[in-house]
Amino acid sequence: MPKPNLSDPITIRLPEEILAAIEQIAVTCDRSRSWVMVRALKLYLAGEGADILAVRKGREQVANGDSHDMDDVLQEIHEIVSRKVA
Repeated sequence: MPKPNLSDPITIRLPEEILAAIEQIAVTCDRSRSWVMVRALKLYLAGEGADILAVRKGREQVANGDSHDMDDVLQEIHEIVSRKVA
């Protein structure tokens, strides 16, 4: 597998208990601290991070006028449902 492109090193300060947990996981998995931290960041970015970016995208769409009025959407749904019942 090809190696990923890496950034320049960055500095981060962590609470001691978090660093201790990272180190324990790294030793247990026979991996580096960096590997554990990258994996944790990927999981964050796939979950909460993705949610935050989706909100940002939605706000940008609204600001650009790319949205629908909720009352219009609900009215259209009501009309569709009414036709299927009748």
